[in-house]
Amino acid sequence: MRTTRIHSMIAAVAVIGLGLAACGSDEGDSSATEVGEQVDASDSDAELPTIVVTTNVLGDVVDQVVGDSAEVITIMPVGTDPHDFQASAQEVDAMNNADALIVNGAAFEEGLLDVIEGAEGEGVPTFEAISAVETIEFGGGGHEEHGDEDHDEDADHDEDEDHDEDDEHGDEEHSGVDPHFFTDPMRMATAVDGMVDFLQTEVAFADPAAVEVSADAYIAELTSLDGEVASLVDSIPEERRVLVTNHEVFGYFADRYGFEVVGAVIPSGSTTDGASARELAELAEQIEDTGVPAIFGDTSSSDDLVNALADEVGDVAVIELYSESLGEPGSAGGSYLEMVRANAERMSAALA
Repeated sequence: MRTTRIHSMIAAVAVIGLGLAACGSDEGDSSATEVGEQVDASDSDAELPTIVVTTNVLGDVVDQVVGDSAEVITIMPVGTDPHDFQASAQEVDAMNNADALIVNGAAFEEGLLDVIEGAEGEGVPTFEAISAVETIEFGGGGHEEHGDEDHDEDADHDEDEDHDEDDEHGDEEHSGVDPHFFTDPMRMATAVDGMVDFLQTEVAFADPAAVEVSADAYIAELTSLDGEVASLVDSIPEERRVLVTNHEVFGYFADRYGFEVVGAVIPSGSTTDGASARELAELAEQIEDTGVPAIFGDTSSSDDLVNALADEVGDVAVIELYSESLGEPGSAGGSYLEMVRANAERMSAALA
């Protein structure tokens, strides 16, 4: 029976996950991580204002926008899952002493919420990038069936006897504003515009005009990238513009480029949540029924469940996307622009 097999699959993955968590417990001891070429505060440029950014995706964007006008310190290293990242004492200190703090917002940085609140309490000017864009709710990016109709509070209570603890936790998280606005480059362009207004107000740049010029140039690159992605999507027949992902991360991408999000292996916006055997069995049936050719995993989180689900369904590819973290420098996802472009190319190759 499929549900029984998937129960076994989840148990095996959980054991693997515990091992990985034990191996990675020292990561929080690393110092603030740089994105791109950044200024050493001990050098002669120490008088530059310091802008601290939580995620490496936004860190790259801020670095491109401010250029040499500020020191940009990015907290989360490349390859980090932002949902379970914990800051070291050095990183907390950097956030508390920044001239400005840039965060994603909408509870995206789950393990940093207290630290962000503490920095704000210390008087650090803080900008939530998502506050500048038009947001969608989870399930608002073309998501059907395996999602929103089952995830309001009444539905949760009605289906209690069918849900295990992980499933209920997933339902609780599967609501509210989707924080993954950065999967849409035009929303990122809007966020950059708001970010620059904030920085010009809060940060004493030596040459504010240079920041404006740099930001305008970067927004032009984002607009050009949007055209590239749209051209790649045009190569995919409309009936094949469907996404099954590791967790719910590409709602904004789907909203921008006309995709349907069929489902997610973890039916939540956070990788810290679980998936029930019932939900996975339903998703497997849905993949078979719709003929979905590929399941898209994350480069920054475990793909064990994704691979197990693909094995269960059979005849479906597993494609890794850069969803919530950049790739290593020099990789296909080494910058935000490269990350979005690589994802679009991989989607079009898998679906077209």
